[in-house]
Amino acid sequence: MHTILFYDVVDDYVDRRMRFRQIHLELARQSQQRGELLLAGALADPADGAVLVFRGDSTDIAEAFANADPYVTNGLVKAWRVRKWITVVGGE
Repeated sequence: MHTILFYDVVDDYVDRRMRFRQIHLELARQSQQRGELLLAGALADPADGAVLVFRGDSTDIAEAFANADPYVTNGLVKAWRVRKWITVVGGE
């Protein structure tokens, strides 16, 4: 099982994210190195959100990531939610 973290971002997210991007990416890289984060990226056309896929059947790691993410703490993410995802096809 996996968990997915969905971000809904503010309208001027692309313009505002550069100030916090390095810290955000370092947080993501650390999570990936620990084996927690599998995939992450911004949605495009329109750039109105992002999706991060975490390993595991608990939502705790994804929620902790969101609570520590500078995109969230600095108001670039207007809403986020975590969902458990029962992976049927594919794997690591």
